[in-house]
Amino acid sequence: MLSPRRESDARALVHVVRSAFRTIGRRDVSVSAAELTYFAGIAIVPWLLLACWSTTWFTSTSTAQTRLLDLQALIPPDMGGRGPFRTLVGAGVGLGVVGALVAVFPASFYGEGIRRGCLSLLPTADRLTGWRARLAMLPLLLVVPPLAIAVIHLSSVPLDLAARDGLGWHLLLIVTEFTITWLALTIPVAWIYRQVAPGSLRWPAVLLGALATASFLAGFLQGFLLFLSIPVDVGVPFGGLDVVGGTVALGFWLFLLHLVLLSGWVVTVELDELLRPGAAA
Repeated sequence: MLSPRRESDARALVHVVRSAFRTIGRRDVSVSAAELTYFAGIAIVPWLLLACWSTTWFTSTSTAQTRLLDLQALIPPDMGGRGPFRTLVGAGVGLGVVGALVAVFPASFYGEGIRRGCLSLLPTADRLTGWRARLAMLPLLLVVPPLAIAVIHLSSVPLDLAARDGLGWHLLLIVTEFTITWLALTIPVAWIYRQVAPGSLRWPAVLLGALATASFLAGFLQGFLLFLSIPVDVGVPFGGLDVVGGTVALGFWLFLLHLVLLSGWVVTVELDELLRPGAAA
């Protein structure tokens, strides 16, 4: 038997989820996610390049490149994902100050995509949507370097596990990768929900929503790694054009991730309403 307090909390949580699903049901969340995925197509590579470049701030370029290339051991080789990763790392560590300043502009488009995607789910009056959202994304540039460096240092654990054989070690590798990804994503997701998305959500709801959403995002990213371990030719439906097949596959996974991100924001909005004073009544 649950205590009255826990039973009340459980009912409140069910109410939040049901209300969020009703909101999502009234709108076509897939269209909102597709809109956000379009903006992500512009911004995702610049963000990754900036993350790679930031690892060169506190060490030599060659050392940073070596550490980043070590991470390719965590990428399944079956679908050729390691080649594009090496190309990305090479371009990222050699970006330079001028290249980084230029990359900031397309990277900021991700903020516009998020705000427009959220507004299509919960329409409200909003002025200067694109510029406000892009400027709100820029402070994340200060978060990227410590997160990138922390992930590299923590990656020594999954790299050691990846070198071991056995089902138990493999399961432990998945749990470790999930945990690192979950914690790394929580900070940017919280900022996005609080500052980039429309509305003035309060920090308690934002932190709870970000923790929950980041856990689902981390799970989907583990699913993407599993997808990369499947030895299929993604270019077959496109006349053997592997570049086209790989781009479509990546776009599909980005679409799924943005479905989760936007749905998590709607749940966070409902949670914020529940936690406001007087909402319990």
